[in-house]
Amino acid sequence: MGAQAEIHKAAPPSRWRRWRNWLLAAPLLFAAASVLQVLVLRFVDPPFTTTMALRYVEAWGEGDWGFRLRYQWRDLDEIAPSVPISLIAAEDQRFPFHSGFDLQAIEKARDHNARGGRLRGASTISQQVSKNLFLWQGRSWIRKGLEAWYTVLIELLWSKERIIEVYANIAEFGDGVYGVQAAARQFWGKDAARLAPGEAARLAAVLPAPRRYDARNPGPYVQRRAAWIQRQTRQLGGPGYLSP
Repeated sequence: MGAQAEIHKAAPPSRWRRWRNWLLAAPLLFAAASVLQVLVLRFVDPPFTTTMALRYVEAWGEGDWGFRLRYQWRDLDEIAPSVPISLIAAEDQRFPFHSGFDLQAIEKARDHNARGGRLRGASTISQQVSKNLFLWQGRSWIRKGLEAWYTVLIELLWSKERIIEVYANIAEFGDGVYGVQAAARQFWGKDAARLAPGEAARLAAVLPAPRRYDARNPGPYVQRRAAWIQRQTRQLGGPGYLSP
């Protein structure tokens, strides 16, 4: 009887028990992997993003086998100072002060949307970095939850300068044109360091619909929005706003 009891105790766990153990461990494994992922990208410039990979899949699904995206990294000190402040003025004016989520903007967007009309979002630059770098487009609760998780990690592990540096390099400014350096070369034949304030404002003005609007040949909407962005950058105090 004693031997049989020992054999019974040493028997391997059932398949259900193994699945249960994996399911319990999966969230912890994901959390650890995502923390490591974000920590590495604090120091290592991303060679590509999930958004870029999905853009290739989209092009190939349409039969465009020759599609090639344009992406060139530039450090923040190699980008014209007018670019980061233009992005902040256009997308997230409380960027230096919030911790990834702008509660004031969320409340204003909620009130605006409750009145009807065109929906207004309240995503911060940190949230957009999370989505563009790690996730996919869409409005599912799963994606929004993952976006919130990555946003918390980015704000905890990166400086604000690193966040805006990554955003300036991975944002899409035209169909398949990712990052301010690729946009500067594609649209004006110059490096990102030589962009004029008006050109930086036009790049910021096409967000978040860069396939609809054109920074090189702007229509009335982009011209009006670019002029508004330049006024906002002056009111914010210029490039020094990022380090108040």
